[in-house]
Amino acid sequence: MARKFFGTDGVRGTANQYPMTAEVALRIGAAVGRYFRNDGTNRHRVVIGKDTRLSGYMFENALTAGLTSTGMNVFLLGPVPTPAVGLLTNSMRADLGVMISASHNPAEDNGIKFFGPDGFKLSDEAELEIERLIEDGVEPVQATNIGRARRIDDGRFRYIERIKSSLPRAVPLRGVKVVVDCANGAAHRAAPEALWELGAEVIPVGVNPNGLNINKDCGSTQPRLACETVVAHGADVGICLDGDADRVMIIDEKGNVADGDQIMGLLATRWADEGRLNCGVLVATVMSNLGLERHLKDKGLRLERTAVGDRYVVEAMRKGGYNLGGEQSGHIVMTDHATTGDGLMAGLQFLAAMVESGQLASDLVNTFETVPQMLKNVRYAKGQAPLDVNAVKSVIADSELALIGKGRLLIRKSGTEPLIRVMVECEDSALLKTVVDAVVDSITEAVST
Repeated sequence: MARKFFGTDGVRGTANQYPMTAEVALRIGAAVGRYFRNDGTNRHRVVIGKDTRLSGYMFENALTAGLTSTGMNVFLLGPVPTPAVGLLTNSMRADLGVMISASHNPAEDNGIKFFGPDGFKLSDEAELEIERLIEDGVEPVQATNIGRARRIDDGRFRYIERIKSSLPRAVPLRGVKVVVDCANGAAHRAAPEALWELGAEVIPVGVNPNGLNINKDCGSTQPRLACETVVAHGADVGICLDGDADRVMIIDEKGNVADGDQIMGLLATRWADEGRLNCGVLVATVMSNLGLERHLKDKGLRLERTAVGDRYVVEAMRKGGYNLGGEQSGHIVMTDHATTGDGLMAGLQFLAAMVESGQLASDLVNTFETVPQMLKNVRYAKGQAPLDVNAVKSVIADSELALIGKGRLLIRKSGTEPLIRVMVECEDSALLKTVVDAVVDSITEAVST
């Protein structure tokens, strides 16, 4: 069965445009309600969190209507990070967790992510079954079995305590000056509060959400503001989150940005030295830099690659019994502490490395030498299939031939946006640029005709 609603991370799109409409959200709520309330009782519960997008109110209400119409009891958390939903789904013994967020996307987009009762994201098989139920339509229960909905006021505080517990008690943050950029998103209160309670001197930015400014000129995908703030305030480090706080970029005291690969490289080697890295394996996606793989091999460790998407990283981790993984984009998954990527938790692990080693952030963010890598995106319209165009196929084939023994080319459709992502990795910078330009130009021409 072909997917109609679900992408690599739930359902996502422009708010008030199909499929991200209130009507579809109600149908989705009813479908997942039917899927999880499978014994007909009213003991089943679902927790719903959201980020700070204006459209979150609409989807929160629509999902609640769909879920309660099938007999599910709904607990509304309000604005909380995505990892908080995974945590609270499990700790509150809920059957389902729902996060309303489009992560790093602009404010006009929104999305719906799902967590099972164990706090992990749903499997492909579960999503396909829910798609079938969405197509079947709403199947309401009798009036006496309609579910209840109520707000939970302490969800953020539960999450903060869990975050704090992931930092070793012997690691004091007193005297550490930290800039935290919350992208005007879900962690705008939780992140500064957690860092302050742990003793850090906190300089918050991106903490004034208005429903329309999430990820705008701030956050992990646009870290310039955080970089400038770190330098201007003489901070020791910057922690730059995205809109739902499941991603992080680290900024050193000089204002340089370290991506997820560098963070994973640091944590993997430290954990291995401490005997904490299960099986000597780090799990990352095909997008991670070849330099990371070489670095791990030199340390006697192994990189296991997956398809793009943190859910696929987590699936590989669970299958292999590994406890550290993530993505170059900043999803860092530590299954000893969390069920999904947690930007703030990863930031705390970096702070622990700084404190325990006595090193500057700039000494820690350059764990390995990267192989030159270039990523460009080409936007396409609904219904277009530029990768099926013969001229594009020909250019891709020629490019792959040119890179044999010198680098690699990765082309894929984004699972969250209408984009073709073109990534080339090659130590020959001239060839790198030539290949990227050739492939991007061919796709651009295909989508413009």
